[in-house]
Amino acid sequence: NFWNAAFFDKETSYLHFPTFHGELSADISFLFKTTASSGVFLENLGIKDFIRIELTSARVVFSFDVGNGPLEVQVESTVPLNDNRWHRVRAERNIKEASLRLDNLPVATQEAPADGHVHLQLNSQLFIGGTASRQRGFRGCIRALQLNGVTLDLEERAEMTPGVRPGCPGHCSSYGSLCQNQGRCVERATGFHCDCSLSAYTGVFCQTELSASFKPGTSVRYTFKEPYELTRNSSALPSSIYSDTTLRGENISMGFRTAQSPALLLYVSSYYREFLAVLINKHGEKLEVRYKLEGNRDAEVLRSSSARNLANGQLHSITIRRMTHTVSVQVAVHSGEEFWFESGDLDPHLARLASLGFTGCLSVVQFNSINPLKAALLHPDTSPVIITGPLVRSNCGSAASANPYAAENIHHISDRSGSVGSGQPLVNAIRTDSALIGGVIAVVIFVVLTGLAVAARYLYRRKDTYRNQEGNTVKQEDSPDFPFNNQTDSQNLSSQNPKEYFI
Repeated sequence: NFWNAAFFDKETSYLHFPTFHGELSADISFLFKTTASSGVFLENLGIKDFIRIELTSARVVFSFDVGNGPLEVQVESTVPLNDNRWHRVRAERNIKEASLRLDNLPVATQEAPADGHVHLQLNSQLFIGGTASRQRGFRGCIRALQLNGVTLDLEERAEMTPGVRPGCPGHCSSYGSLCQNQGRCVERATGFHCDCSLSAYTGVFCQTELSASFKPGTSVRYTFKEPYELTRNSSALPSSIYSDTTLRGENISMGFRTAQSPALLLYVSSYYREFLAVLINKHGEKLEVRYKLEGNRDAEVLRSSSARNLANGQLHSITIRRMTHTVSVQVAVHSGEEFWFESGDLDPHLARLASLGFTGCLSVVQFNSINPLKAALLHPDTSPVIITGPLVRSNCGSAASANPYAAENIHHISDRSGSVGSGQPLVNAIRTDSALIGGVIAVVIFVVLTGLAVAARYLYRRKDTYRNQEGNTVKQEDSPDFPFNNQTDSQNLSSQNPKEYFI
């Protein structure tokens, strides 16, 4: 087991196992981490022979004696080894030579004497994390210890040994960076796991994008839970945020792909008749953020200065951050724009945009610590989520849209040269797929019909009664059961532009 480990908290503590039998060959590997500068990882003694692996300052030393006198192989690290990070050791010995590898450093080797003893004869117990003399013991963690391909169960022995604990703390300090996209590393005795509850992503390392396409009439509504149970009023409005707070600040991120403009991407409202709306304008080249933060004030309208086409069927990502009266808007990897609120008119067509819905694809939608799209896809039956119509999981970043920078050049947000005709990339992709599939079907049908013709001619010469069967066989290829016909239909269906409603 890769995570099978033991923690040695005293120099006098150790684990013991039966004698190691490696008379002619030995292959020992393990991982360790420690804050101590020295200690013995492993030792097994005989009458005169021995084998030992130990830490000495920034060096790992592999030594043994088969009767020819002690032989030593060592690797010195350029960085301290007591940095409380995992380091890998592999020591090998055969009748010709011995070798030692430490992490990714060059392998150190030592040749055995040409004439001499070759058998390693041991008779004591195998000591792990210490020595028979209980001196120079190792303080720290040893994990995934293998001797000649056999993994030793360190945890089982540690459970019954004083001064040694099963498992090893601190995995997140070494592997926490594997948790991506705001995933939180959670420590376990035998490893770690990534908590993706605050991330818009899912997967083992919070690396899997969650996207959805919407059919006409489909919508997702997420009810923000109260910070505490309300006893005075149980009829909470489904579109409300915390009832006793206002919208003081937001951190919003999402991806979208659409050929529709205008389009409402996100709408959030509160009990205080405040709202936030994110939309694409009617020409498709500007992102608009509309705020109404006080009930007695008009809405604030913030427009990006970009003239790039946001309704071009390609994947775009946006990030919006607000602290009190300052808003920062960033599209893809371009420089963010900062706005100060100034009063503007409330768009009278905002409600009409909502009724039109959204045609396209939304991915990894996040509002502060809330992930409404993730909740709708993974937990559609939970109380905060209300889904109307069929909700289909999709992949906004599939094919050419998987990497938006591969499909289009990167421009500054004010650069006007990055405009692309609305919907063209998606249309071209559909035409390309259809042409490719049509060519495959034509080739397959041609090969099948040619084979049938040759077989029919041969059978005709042998027996005249096969003529009728030839005609029936050819007809069968044009029947609805022909498998490539079904594949073509399914491909055309999957290539259609998905339709989505707003969140």
